[in-house]
Amino acid sequence: IHDNISLGLTLSKLQITNFIERDQSNKDLLISSIDLITKSLVDLNDISKSLDSRQLFSHGLIDVLNAEIAVINRSKIVDVVFEVRGEVLFLDSEKELIIFRIFQEACNNILKHAKANVITIDLTYEKDDVQLKISDNGIGFNIEETMKAKEIRKMSGLKNIQQRGEIIGAETHIYSTPNIGTTIHIKIPLNQSQP
Repeated sequence: IHDNISLGLTLSKLQITNFIERDQSNKDLLISSIDLITKSLVDLNDISKSLDSRQLFSHGLIDVLNAEIAVINRSKIVDVVFEVRGEVLFLDSEKELIIFRIFQEACNNILKHAKANVITIDLTYEKDDVQLKISDNGIGFNIEETMKAKEIRKMSGLKNIQQRGEIIGAETHIYSTPNIGTTIHIKIPLNQSQP
């Protein structure tokens, strides 16, 4: 619930901020912001529906990712490139829901902190696992220095991603280089029961 609403409101805030900074009468940005706020309000009103992952994913993970990516791309804040590789498999709805929440958390972090203009999403179906790779071309950061400085607020989104990955038995790797960007790589086993 938090992720749906937070992503929409974050995009709206960034769009309106961009509009104010440019001081232009660009109605398209405002209309898009209003649409995002409306979507967030609908999500809030549909809390009970969003709790049911089967209903949320009646069309499958890829369709839901495509729909969310379309919303982000319409914001014109970042360009999201999405590629699917391998033979698509349908996972159980709870696992797909967690993968989707990891995607939302990662995008939220990028929009709030990375100052990126491109996000690349790769979803790869292998024989033994499904891999989700989310990369940005933003400012990056030094993971060790950030952890030493105990910047808990900056790391909380990344910790959420790791914790969600653990729920589905996934390996989570986070790579970041200052001034180059950040990559989050999630490897979800197919033939292993959830812990």
